[in-house]
Amino acid sequence: MNLVHLTASTFFGGPERQMLGLALALPDRVRTTFATFPEGGRGGTFLTEVGNHGFATAPLKNDFPKVFASVREIAELLRATACDVLICHGYKAHVLGRLAARRTGIPAVAVSRGWTGETRKVKVYEWLDRRHLQFMDHVVCVSDGQAEKVRRWCRVPANRMSVIRNSARLGAFEHTDPGGRDRLLGFFGSDITVSQVVVGAGRFSPEKGFGVLVEAADAIIRANSSAGVVLFGEGPLRGELERRVAELGLSRRVVLPGFRTDLDSLIGAADVVVLPSYTEGLPNVALEASAAGVPVVATAVGGTPEAIADHVNGFLVPPGQPAAIANRVGELLRDPPLRAVFGAAGRLRMRELFTFQAQAAAYLKLLHTLRLAPTEVAA
Repeated sequence: MNLVHLTASTFFGGPERQMLGLALALPDRVRTTFATFPEGGRGGTFLTEVGNHGFATAPLKNDFPKVFASVREIAELLRATACDVLICHGYKAHVLGRLAARRTGIPAVAVSRGWTGETRKVKVYEWLDRRHLQFMDHVVCVSDGQAEKVRRWCRVPANRMSVIRNSARLGAFEHTDPGGRDRLLGFFGSDITVSQVVVGAGRFSPEKGFGVLVEAADAIIRANSSAGVVLFGEGPLRGELERRVAELGLSRRVVLPGFRTDLDSLIGAADVVVLPSYTEGLPNVALEASAAGVPVVATAVGGTPEAIADHVNGFLVPPGQPAAIANRVGELLRDPPLRAVFGAAGRLRMRELFTFQAQAAAYLKLLHTLRLAPTEVAA
């Protein structure tokens, strides 16, 4: 079986890790090719990573608004790779990939991870995506929470929709990096005494709620003078977050080191990981923190409660409430045995429910069904 993953990737983040993890877990008889739109010259990072793992890559030359050229190029790729099923990630891949798949007579699958509403432009694109999903041959939702949104907003029939959850990269957290804790503490500087570290990680955009975490950090640090907060990531709200940190007088205890390639070892070295999001599909950070044995405080939105069971491997709180985050984080920082219990439960939960082996088996079953069924969805 030959698969092509089509995406518009600008860096190697959560969705990209999921694509690669799936490809690595599929049996050898499945040949995977990864294709990405040029994205103004930023599309090569992901392809370099998957290429390093031995997978075929296809950097596309055409992009929006060159719709006809893009569809033609994708169709040529599908023919050249003898593609059996095209798997599309994101609104651009959904729209252009479906049109190209129709030209070649193969099924097109959309992977629905969630919508952010980050900007007015993004809202328009996401509206287009929601209107378009009903025309895909199949829609894979990464959580039950996302599936409910697709059912409610996108009019996708039940027989053309599945839930195949994101998976935890268990292998990345089997062994603790002995230097991870020192690197994490090193972000605060040698003249600051920090012995307990709270970590947040993700894109600095409105839907991720990092402003709420900054407000919570004020209460966390006032209640615990040995605590510090590290926010990993980049995004349009970075300047705003830095200004608010400075206004609160927290610049020495709330640090923003940017996007890190060694995030796996740094998350595993944290005492608590926080996800303050307003919306989520199924957050990779929650899965990876749990796989690393770190307790999580997260907002009960989207698919997050499927990864973080309240009072089992973390605490769930309502979105937009800094005090609730601060209270739960403080409880964990004061109680090392509770952190250990939650951490062990998180590792077990990931091994039982969120493996790439289970994800690959579910995709194989779906792909086999699609290959046997004619492509009949309206163009």
